[in-house]
Amino acid sequence: MSEIFMLIVILLPLLGGILVPLLHFKSRRSMLIYMETVVVLTSGLMFLLLLNRPEEALTVFRFTGNLSITLRIDGLGSLYAGLVAFLWPFAMLYSFEYMKHEHNEKSFFLFYMVTYGITLGVALSENILTMYFFFEMLSLVTLPLVMHTRTREAILASRTYLYYMLGGAAFAFIGMIFILTYGTTASFVPGGVLDMVKLDGRTNMIPVIFVLCFCGFAVKTAMWPFSSWLPKAGVAPTPVTALLHAVAVVNTGAFATMRVTYFSFGPGVLRGTGAQYFLMALIVFTIVYGCSRALKETHIKRRLAWSTVSNLSYILFGVILMTPMGLTGAMAHMLFHSFMKICSFFCAGAVMYKTGRNYIHELDGFGRKMPKVFTIFTVSALALMGVPGLCGFVSKWNLAKAAVNSENGLAYIGVAALLCSALLTAIYMLTIVVRAFFPGKDFDYETIRDVEDPNWMMLVPLLVFVIVMLIFGLHSGPVMKLLEEIAADAVIG
Repeated sequence: MSEIFMLIVILLPLLGGILVPLLHFKSRRSMLIYMETVVVLTSGLMFLLLLNRPEEALTVFRFTGNLSITLRIDGLGSLYAGLVAFLWPFAMLYSFEYMKHEHNEKSFFLFYMVTYGITLGVALSENILTMYFFFEMLSLVTLPLVMHTRTREAILASRTYLYYMLGGAAFAFIGMIFILTYGTTASFVPGGVLDMVKLDGRTNMIPVIFVLCFCGFAVKTAMWPFSSWLPKAGVAPTPVTALLHAVAVVNTGAFATMRVTYFSFGPGVLRGTGAQYFLMALIVFTIVYGCSRALKETHIKRRLAWSTVSNLSYILFGVILMTPMGLTGAMAHMLFHSFMKICSFFCAGAVMYKTGRNYIHELDGFGRKMPKVFTIFTVSALALMGVPGLCGFVSKWNLAKAAVNSENGLAYIGVAALLCSALLTAIYMLTIVVRAFFPGKDFDYETIRDVEDPNWMMLVPLLVFVIVMLIFGLHSGPVMKLLEEIAADAVIG
């Protein structure tokens, strides 16, 4: 009965988080130990499950017929679950220091831990109904995190976030009902589940419904024209924005688009249709649009947010190619971008926590005063640019190669967008680095004499992330082979 542990890894952080405001802790330190223990236990159990993957699915609740809440671990789900399980304990450790002087700390950690369980629920979903259930639960549990500071700006940002998520939910719901009505099963099956007999005379509906469904789930990736919620959500504490931009929300959207494209609708019936070309055009535009907005932005977290808008569309670009190579590149960028972006956000958060500075023009000379943080930030910047030897180059190279091999005319324009994005990324990321390390001959360091690196709780996660970026960049063979196997199993038809 190893299947029951799939439910336990979801319930453990969920119930553990709910207990945070209910338990009486002798000190803040005991509360932190409790929370980190729950998160580490969850991650440890998740990795044990991945190493000994249960063969059977676990039906938690059955409504009627093929409508059920069911959990299962397959190749794609194991990739996302493993990524989330690796990142969350380090994000939790970082948040302990960052939230030390914040109000409503217990409320924050309640939702922060619950979000972990819900995200794992998305990764372990066996069918489209289960994924939709956890997908929408994620919107609800992250909403209080976005509005945590209770400022007017945070409340307005949370409203925008809610409106976009509700709109996306409506579009995704249309796609789910279509699959439940015209599919052979609600389960995720490589190659798709559409029953052409049931669809007799209605096949012209497939591209339209797919576009609605794809866009509904892609709202969480901030694909244009659904982009504005993501930079606004930057008002949340950095541990929240890092997970919104690197793991929980945006990657959940990307993961969901992979599921519906390759396991529900099926690339065989979508490849070459107007739906593919229409979505690819939106995605290619978003890649350049996000970078352009990042270049103009002067607030450090909002600049990184617009960078996320662009980079998440890299993933969607690989998904919409509908080839094994495209899916491999998409999964690689989902994996590598998570480390690059959470690292850069945590660096920005460390600066804001230690100095209260929020704007790029305020960072002059910080490289000498915060050498550890800005050295790590520089590595993450180079990785996001796609410099060889770092993980960003590997995923971007594979996406470009997949686009060329797809023999899709619009995909060639996508390659040009990737190159343009790399140039703009170099400008908006290195601008920060140059200001930090080379403020000019006349710069007075006495004006920032109190600036210093943060403590080990913030530095350890940063160090781990930068090591992972280097390992994946210099020795990507094993992980790329794994991703190619997952993609080969998913792309049928």
